[in-house]
Amino acid sequence: MKEHSWFPDRGTLQKEFDTTYHNRVLIVEDLKSRLEEVLHTMRPRPTVKGRAKSFQSYYKKYIRLLQQQKDKTKKPVINDLVGIRIVCTFIEDISSVETAIQNAFQITEVERKGSNYSFKEFGYESTHILIKIPEDIIKKRGKAGCEIAEIQVRTILQDAWAEVEHELVYKAEFTPFDEPMKRKLAAVNASLSLADIVFQEIRDYQRQLNRELGKRRESFFKKIEEATDGLLFKEELATEERHSRTTFKLEPSKGGESIDDLLLDALYAHNNENFDKAVALYTRILQANPNDYVKSIIYKHRGMAHFAQSRYEEAIEDFTHSLLYDQSSYKAAYYRAVVKSVLQQYSEAIDDFSLALQINPYQFFALYRRGQAYYHLGDIPKALADCENALLIEPDNESALRFRDLLLKKLNE
Repeated sequence: MKEHSWFPDRGTLQKEFDTTYHNRVLIVEDLKSRLEEVLHTMRPRPTVKGRAKSFQSYYKKYIRLLQQQKDKTKKPVINDLVGIRIVCTFIEDISSVETAIQNAFQITEVERKGSNYSFKEFGYESTHILIKIPEDIIKKRGKAGCEIAEIQVRTILQDAWAEVEHELVYKAEFTPFDEPMKRKLAAVNASLSLADIVFQEIRDYQRQLNRELGKRRESFFKKIEEATDGLLFKEELATEERHSRTTFKLEPSKGGESIDDLLLDALYAHNNENFDKAVALYTRILQANPNDYVKSIIYKHRGMAHFAQSRYEEAIEDFTHSLLYDQSSYKAAYYRAVVKSVLQQYSEAIDDFSLALQINPYQFFALYRRGQAYYHLGDIPKALADCENALLIEPDNESALRFRDLLLKKLNE
């Protein structure tokens, strides 16, 4: 008996493979387009790649699987003739992609490759999802020689490791077998895995900060509205329902002394209306002498805390410092203008609103509140012009529409 009598006839296999290969190429493109459509709302948007398996790759896998199975007469099951790879930016995106695929396709199997693998596949972390190729695509493209497509979902770093590992270990005739080389490969992969985790932690931290900063800005703007709009619409504001103040849920740091820890504690105090503590913590950050960009941000935050306590001169001073350290900070110019409006220093406020608009012209509130300042100075035409321009940005803003009605009424008196 020949040593490899179980070997299939390569020519016959290739002929069978080639019969449907072109259809598989087209199916890959169809699946890519459909997946891109399914994932188009995700931010950041994952990258979708695809390939129809080549015959050389198919034949090598065919022989390897045939060697591993007892019954050599059975054709090995190969599910990645049609292969799609989805590459995500962050770890958390993988579950979102998996959910989207479950909602859009018929899934036959999900496998999560990872920590249980041997060294040869060490660190090859990936979610492999087998889907049934949709009937409409099969009807459109014809027989594919398979009913299943494989979708691999990974992060960018997992994908990078998989590409390198494929060349160094999977495809190579000689692979590292001594312990020092194994440890080097393990260390590289551990670094990539750790980087994925750290990137996710940073993203979670940024999301939490941005969410809480948004809440803090909300209370800041509420005070602005009460102080400035109240001068225009006293009767309406008197009848509006007053909502109770929100208690914010940002967790404080665990007593760290880094700038990030101090900022987290300052925001926690600020959002829970412990303004004195917030100011003290912002001051400690400034005493650490961070770079100019960070100084600009911290002065801006401290100015907002001063404003919340009606310490208007201190607020103006901090917003001025913020502008000194970052001349592109249109928000600092806008905030300083608002404080001057509250102090009824309307001419100076107009100068600062104009500065903010010079830096960034597309600002609804800068136009709207500069219009208010013009109104208080008795310049109704300029007030109306600013109000009209503000409404070009936010056509349905109720406050601006009400202000425009007031200005038109004044012009007609």
